[in-house]
Amino acid sequence: MASRKPTRPRATQPAAASATAGARGASAIGTAQRDAPAGAARRLPILSSAHLADGPASELSEFEFGLIVAHNAFTRWATRCMAAAGMPELAITDVLVLHHVRHRDRPKKLSDVCFTLNYEDTHVVSYALRKLVGLGLLESTRQGKEVLYATTDAGRALVDRYRELRGVCLLPSVTGDLGDVRTLADTAQLLRALSGLYDQAARAAASL
Repeated sequence: MASRKPTRPRATQPAAASATAGARGASAIGTAQRDAPAGAARRLPILSSAHLADGPASELSEFEFGLIVAHNAFTRWATRCMAAAGMPELAITDVLVLHHVRHRDRPKKLSDVCFTLNYEDTHVVSYALRKLVGLGLLESTRQGKEVLYATTDAGRALVDRYRELRGVCLLPSVTGDLGDVRTLADTAQLLRALSGLYDQAARAAASL
């Protein structure tokens, strides 16, 4: 009887073909990754609320996360800088109100401060103004039915000390890390534009 030529089991042929194809695919992917320009890989967004990024304008959720982190970092910095300047009693609203009342050394009304700093709750700003008057950093004068607030000598000295510490602790890092200061101006313009969009969206939500 003639001997049969041994044959390779059929089951192994697809596996072998698959393994070969997989090896070729892995090799092709590796080559493509090596040849791809820097930054061509898919960038994963940095988010705090991924469910809000599911859909159009997903980049807005990434921006909002950056805004949240930056706001909290700024709040921490401003209050600690003011504490180092000698006034640890001030919260972030107190710090912002004091700086704005000092702005251009012109007296400000409650409505002026609320409008410029975009505070909706006037009671929060009113409390800050009374607190700053009680600490001797602001003084109030009545002009008709309006009350005007201005910085005292102690308030101006405190703001000047804050400015000095800001120049020592913050500004060198900003000019070194960000490079072109024009970038900050462009970012500030973008933030002001977006604040208008958020205000409009808030009015729309309130009407629902």
